[in-house]
Amino acid sequence: MLSSFSKKLLGPSPVKGNAYSAYLFGQWRFMSSVASFDKITPITKVLIANRGEIACRVMRTAKKRGVKTVAVYSEADKNSMHVSMADEAYLIGPAPAKDSYLRADKIMEIAKRSGAQAIHPGYGFLSENSDFADLCEREGIIFIGPPSSAIIAMGSKSASKDIMIKANVPTIPGYHGEDQAYETLRSEAAKIGYPVLIKAVMGGGGKGMRIVEKEEDLEDGINSSKRESIASFGDDRVLVEKYLIHPRHVEIQVFADRHGNCVHLFERDCSVQRRHQKIIEEAPAPHLSPELRKRMGDAAVAAAKAVGYVGAGTVEFILSQDGTFFFMEMNTRLQVEHPITEMITKQDLVEWQLKVAESQRLPLEQSQLAIHGHAFEARIYAENPDHDFMPGTGKLVHLSTPEPSSTLRVETGVRQGDEVTVYYDPMIAKLVVWDTNREKALRYLRNALDEYHIVGLNTNISFLKRLSSHPEFQAGNVETGFIPMHRESLMAPQKQISNDTVCLAVLSMLLNEGKRQTLAAQQMASPWSTSGAFRVNTLSERVINFTINQKKWSVTVTYNRNGSFSMRLPTGESVQCNGSLLNDNGLMRAFIGDRHFPEVRAVRSKNSIFIFDDSAQSYEIELPIDVAVKGGDGGSGSLLSPMPGKITKIMVNVGDKVKKGQPIILMEAMKMEHTIRSPIDGKVESLPFNVNEIVEDKKVLAVIV
Repeated sequence: MLSSFSKKLLGPSPVKGNAYSAYLFGQWRFMSSVASFDKITPITKVLIANRGEIACRVMRTAKKRGVKTVAVYSEADKNSMHVSMADEAYLIGPAPAKDSYLRADKIMEIAKRSGAQAIHPGYGFLSENSDFADLCEREGIIFIGPPSSAIIAMGSKSASKDIMIKANVPTIPGYHGEDQAYETLRSEAAKIGYPVLIKAVMGGGGKGMRIVEKEEDLEDGINSSKRESIASFGDDRVLVEKYLIHPRHVEIQVFADRHGNCVHLFERDCSVQRRHQKIIEEAPAPHLSPELRKRMGDAAVAAAKAVGYVGAGTVEFILSQDGTFFFMEMNTRLQVEHPITEMITKQDLVEWQLKVAESQRLPLEQSQLAIHGHAFEARIYAENPDHDFMPGTGKLVHLSTPEPSSTLRVETGVRQGDEVTVYYDPMIAKLVVWDTNREKALRYLRNALDEYHIVGLNTNISFLKRLSSHPEFQAGNVETGFIPMHRESLMAPQKQISNDTVCLAVLSMLLNEGKRQTLAAQQMASPWSTSGAFRVNTLSERVINFTINQKKWSVTVTYNRNGSFSMRLPTGESVQCNGSLLNDNGLMRAFIGDRHFPEVRAVRSKNSIFIFDDSAQSYEIELPIDVAVKGGDGGSGSLLSPMPGKITKIMVNVGDKVKKGQPIILMEAMKMEHTIRSPIDGKVESLPFNVNEIVEDKKVLAVIV
């Protein structure tokens, strides 16, 4: 409740619960006594009301401080990484977020049941939900975030701009009034001057946002924005702003405690985006003068103080080419890209959050904070950049990353074998690197991306490599329209596969075959247990047919007595190849002709091999559908799916001996069950699919040799 002094100073009380009321309350908080916050309340157990990489991130710091962690999970996440990391974990509901991670009542019930003193909301879900912050306060649970008044004040794009104007924070010219009549919006757009940006008042993530270049397109832009806004947020109000040409998106990390102290931890440049969502961020921002950095930092602190902010927050600005900047919005939570700020300030922001939540003072004052080096964060998504960055789903059949260190972080919530589902954000990980300057850090990022290998679903890794290698990006000439501006070069087609890469794929298959044969021979105590793939009077030559980028290839392989292979390519060239497997995760050493490959990764997934060559390109090689054998008494056969369907039963295991005509797989297709039988006597070499998997027609269901 406002004191009589505050009422006199700030004017009449506004309507309870609205954004202006929150603004007044924020002003009062910073002028009020801090005596009530002097008592420190140690947190010994925290519930993380989130999932994935942010839940894992919070747990790491909590464990470092000796704080017990409680996880909540949906039915889809029961085997997830954050569940296994927590000290305790509780099922919260079905997979859809509305039935699980957005169930404030259920989360509160588990917090009390587990004895957690605090709830960390992460980002997304309930992190910017003022009702949830109020619920925590009513139930005596510490909400590790700002007060609900600050969330309310910054939750509306239009109301927050009113607050910023009163706090003397620069705001972009625009109209954000309550009158939503078309004529009013048209008149205001004309005053602002085209181009203008139509934005949903309650928007986020690029939803309800439309750029209008000229007046005749305004009505369509407004209607489109309103339709998307009502569908996404249940609110069709829009605002109109001046659209800046070639702007940058620069945000300031702020932190405030309950004692009225507030600092900024410098800026992050988040200009490079697709679908209005960030993809590569860096700190500090390139080409930003110390004077401009200070002005933007001071403005961000003023914005936080205007709403009585507590904890971690981000004030986002649009920066024009002439150095002027304007308030865009404030995110009242920890941001996805907070690790790059941690890297350049050498601070743990989650630890700061926990300390502030305990009513401690900020660990450092503004004068004690400094920038050290440069950091980049690349967001690795399950998506297809060649199809408008369409999100994807699937299993992480293979996952290998660069080695984490003090200068390289892989922030993730998934492991090899996990699945990216339709229910949640398709981000797989954040790759974060640091070095002493921007040039070195960017080189470090590119090298790290070269070592990031994923098989099983589409990702944006190759796109990130092209983006981070682009001359304009290397020069720091970034802006929010960077990707559309350079789309032609960024979407460059994959280069043609080389003969060396073809040989590497075939060599990988042969080495793995030899390994399986050796293991089988060892189990039978065979005298051939160390003889590799070569067998006297058996297999001596084979023709392998496969497909790369819809192009058919045929390679004739001859087994040499010394354990090497001769490969005759379609060009007629014959290449001597040999190598060895370095581990069970697809890594091998190879000699192709006169060229040595110390480390090449070749990963088998279903009926394909994925090669990551020394140029950091990746290729999918569809494995043989038929294998012709000469000079031996063996045979082979591939069982192909007759039509699209579902695997209902697999009646053999890899390594089993089978007879011609023996049932191998049961498949359900077109409401009928089909029995897939062995075409030959032999041994089961591979079973690419599992029970309940859906397969397309003409896919290899089993290989028998």
